Amino acid sequence: MKIKSFHHLLLFLIASLFLLNSCEALKYKKSDVKDYPINDSDKRAKNMKEGRKITFGGKKNKGGKFDFASSNEMWRAAIDVLDFVPLLNADYGGGIIITDWYSENQEKNESIKISVQFLSNEIRSDALEVKIYNKKCGDDQNCVTSKISSELNSEIKLAILKKAALIKKKNDTNKDTAW
Repeated sequence: MKIKSFHHLLLFLIASLFLLNSCEALKYKKSDVKDYPINDSDKRAKNMKEGRKITFGGKKNKGGKFDFASSNEMWRAAIDVLDFVPLLNADYGGGIIITDWYSENQEKNESIKISVQFLSNEIRSDALEVKIYNKKCGDDQNCVTSKISSELNSEIKLAILKKAALIKKKNDTNKDTAW
């Protein structure tokens, strides 16, 4: 019985190898150095020419748009507005800023945490979302955390939008006077 199973297994492996060998995608393709550039800028140019570029939504014919933190007005404004709070996480790639727990009066039993999520790079009210969490602790160090909606949410959002508009205006006037 074992010999018969072994023959079936061997036959299956041979058939599988034959099928894999016949696949065009798995065949070894001879390559030449002139077809694959060594220089990074040549590689990027070749990839762009072949249509292998990064795009995030929108039309697939355009190249990716990279707004780095130093040039994104919304991001810079949020960092400036939240400078009174220690930051726990500032992830530009993920589009989120999270502060550490903060208490204005150094109260041990109550503190807040602010989260700013960027939904777009445009300076619009629906381009960011501000969430505020409140932590209240009792004397026995049992803490209750809850999300709050207060006037502070709107104030922080408005302050970020105003600051972003000022930064953009300043950048635009600097670009106009540079020429």
